[in-house]
Amino acid sequence: MATTTQDHVEEINLVELTGRVSGDPQARELPSGDELMTLRLVVARAGSGPVDTIDCACWSALARRAAGRLRDGDRVRVEGALRRRFFRTPTGPASRYEVEVRRLVRDRR
Repeated sequence: MATTTQDHVEEINLVELTGRVSGDPQARELPSGDELMTLRLVVARAGSGPVDTIDCACWSALARRAAGRLRDGDRVRVEGALRRRFFRTPTGPASRYEVEVRRLVRDRR
């Protein structure tokens, strides 16, 4: 939680989501040699409103292993930070927002 003083507000980038995995997570090796596991999380908004589909990226070995055990429809809790990633495509530069996963836990309920 962000703390506040009279002259200072602590800035924090912390994302916590609970939802269902949409499709099986995908493993990739990037041209740099880095390994990446991605997944999509479907998260309901408060009340009976619409849902959001959020892209998540697992860079650490621990997060990649946890994501590798998930399947479509699994309920999970994700903790991480919102990141904007820049990359090149055949049509030029592009970017995307995603949650960079620090911790991922399957909800066994």
